[in-house]
Amino acid sequence: MTDTSPIAGLHAATAELDPPLAALDLTALRANAADLVRRANGVPIRVASKSVRCRAVLEEVLGGELTASGGFAGLMSYSLPEAIWLVRRGARDILLGYPTVDRAALAELAADETLRRAITLMIDDVAQLDLIRAALGTDLVHPRVCLDVDASLRIGPIHLGVRRSPIRTPEQAAALAAAALRRGFEVVGVMTYEAQIAGMPDSNVALRLMKRASAAEITKRRKRVLDAVRSVTGKLEIVNSGGSGSIEVSIADPDVTEVTAGSGLYVPTLFDHYRSFTPRPALFFATSVLRRPTPSIATVFAGGYIASGPTGASRVPMPVWPSGLRLIGTEGAGEVQTPLTGAAELRIGDRVWFRHAKAGELCERFDKVHLVDSDGTRTTVPTYRGEGNCFG
Repeated sequence: MTDTSPIAGLHAATAELDPPLAALDLTALRANAADLVRRANGVPIRVASKSVRCRAVLEEVLGGELTASGGFAGLMSYSLPEAIWLVRRGARDILLGYPTVDRAALAELAADETLRRAITLMIDDVAQLDLIRAALGTDLVHPRVCLDVDASLRIGPIHLGVRRSPIRTPEQAAALAAAALRRGFEVVGVMTYEAQIAGMPDSNVALRLMKRASAAEITKRRKRVLDAVRSVTGKLEIVNSGGSGSIEVSIADPDVTEVTAGSGLYVPTLFDHYRSFTPRPALFFATSVLRRPTPSIATVFAGGYIASGPTGASRVPMPVWPSGLRLIGTEGAGEVQTPLTGAAELRIGDRVWFRHAKAGELCERFDKVHLVDSDGTRTTVPTYRGEGNCFG
């Protein structure tokens, strides 16, 4: 096998461990974090926890604690129980990225002032406000909320982007803000997530033109939305936008107070074809060759860690070391075994290293990650799963 950086270092540092295992190149992670800060050009970055799912890595990025430092400012959580768990471990600024209907977690929030100060809930519907207020069980607390405003691009009947919020127009946003205030909520922010920009690679001219048109449209509409909401609420603390693939677009709008990024830390395969940054893959997994059904095929254990999203080739893990390996079209990546072609030199017991298609989802498959520093030092830390958590 030919040594290839950075995998050769991960391979050597974990040589005595039995796969399957996940390993993180700390040098690449730190370089990716620094590049995100450079691209944000002074605008604070909120770390998307769903794309990390490992508390030790969140602490590494945030400067040793779950607090803001070095260009990063707080966390975007993907569930309320997760946010509560993180606050109990030191986090003090968490924006919930999605609405919640978890009544038990909302009751816990109502009973704890520290949680209420640290966590901002996300809303896009009056029905959510009513459910939250009922779950809180009191009118005496005033939770912080942020409005999720749809940032998709619509051209006639064509919808380009994800299906998130029903709130799109300035009038709709202002009406929701007013409804929240009447129900005793504190409206502190507006979020616009341009998935069709942040989550789409610059792989062809059509996509680049679409992203440019979308950026122009949401910038104009966001200003009108913000003016309408501020006419109801006054000053807003948070105007959140973007993702790892759209930082430059988001910071070009002076109204944006922060951007969100997470996948740009690990750089999974879905982020290989962006023009705005150079990908440095940081997170990998390894598994072992179990058998050799033919001289050109090696079958490794497990490996079928399929990413969420539309099914297809872009969601399967990619074998990256040794070079030249490919999945077999009739089997793909399997639950308990994965056959690979181009494997003439592999022997029983050899390792094959893969990259996952999406960032934090790999951590749902492993209870620990081996962090490998530039000098080969290895530190083993638990993932969310390793700490006994499954937040969805």
